[in-house]
Amino acid sequence: MERVLGIGGYFLRAADPAALSAWYRDCLGLDADEYGLWRQAPGATVFATFDADTDYFGSRTQQTMLNFRVRDLDAMLAQLRAEGADVAEETQDVEGVGRFGWVTDPEGNRVELWQPV
Repeated sequence: MERVLGIGGYFLRAADPAALSAWYRDCLGLDADEYGLWRQAPGATVFATFDADTDYFGSRTQQTMLNFRVRDLDAMLAQLRAEGADVAEETQDVEGVGRFGWVTDPEGNRVELWQPV
């Protein structure tokens, strides 16, 4: 059986694609080229499904949620707050998995930040 090798991309609709791309670059440090190619550090990727009525993604209209691995969750959340981003107050610690925090991008998409153990 042929198998996929990993996540090849994640695509978002946006009212202002250039501004949303700039937000991800300036606030999260996502260094993608003009074609969106981003060379990321090696590490785990989680592929998980959730119940249709979950509130975990924030809005019930949001069908997917992007999760980024970060080195220092507290520093990333502080950086986002300093930029005026919409950062959730709560964080979550999951033993054996890591720490989680959330930010909502300027187009209303909830994004999860994960500091693995």
